[in-house]
Amino acid sequence: MRVVIAEDNVLLREGLVLLLRSAGHEVAGVASTGPEVLPLLLEHRPDVAVLDVRMPPGFRDEGLRAALAARSSLPDLPVLVLSQYVEETYATELLGGGARGVGYLLKDRVGRVDEFLDALERVASGGTALDPEVVTELLSRRRQDSPLDSLTAREREVLQLMAEGHDNATIAKSLVITERSVHKHIGNVFTKLELPPTEGGHRRVRAVLAYLNG
Repeated sequence: MRVVIAEDNVLLREGLVLLLRSAGHEVAGVASTGPEVLPLLLEHRPDVAVLDVRMPPGFRDEGLRAALAARSSLPDLPVLVLSQYVEETYATELLGGGARGVGYLLKDRVGRVDEFLDALERVASGGTALDPEVVTELLSRRRQDSPLDSLTAREREVLQLMAEGHDNATIAKSLVITERSVHKHIGNVFTKLELPPTEGGHRRVRAVLAYLNG
């Protein structure tokens, strides 16, 4: 897997490079400032980009802006965003528009190597990987009269775990139910959110996005 990294903190940046290379991935390029990011992504067209939200020169939203600009030119570019804090506005913008292959993790999650690498692979394959704190923050601002209100408590639990990027087996283990029950709950979610079977595997991503943007 070819990866581009954009991170201004030299220790974290070099740590990511070493981590990814030791896991067998290719680091195609690295950026330390916002203006470097978009040209680097367009040049290398990586399998996935790992981007910090706030980068020089302004330390505001340079990384995110570069990610959004890159996705307009490379619509299928998977992006995993790293942030020190839950920045709800940025997360919502990144997840808007039916995006696939997106992740938003807090930086302390990188220290959990297996979790981070698993999240990176999910994003690269077109799925989602969202920090539980990000999910909680987004849901706290969910609008009223949402189609999601028709979901049962159990269906919402299943969908929240889907948003965090867990597969059916992990969801079943977390909720102490069978995988067959998980499959049934997910089917009910698809039906209530009016996601037709013709969308195949994309329905799972669209359900998550509906959940977070609802």
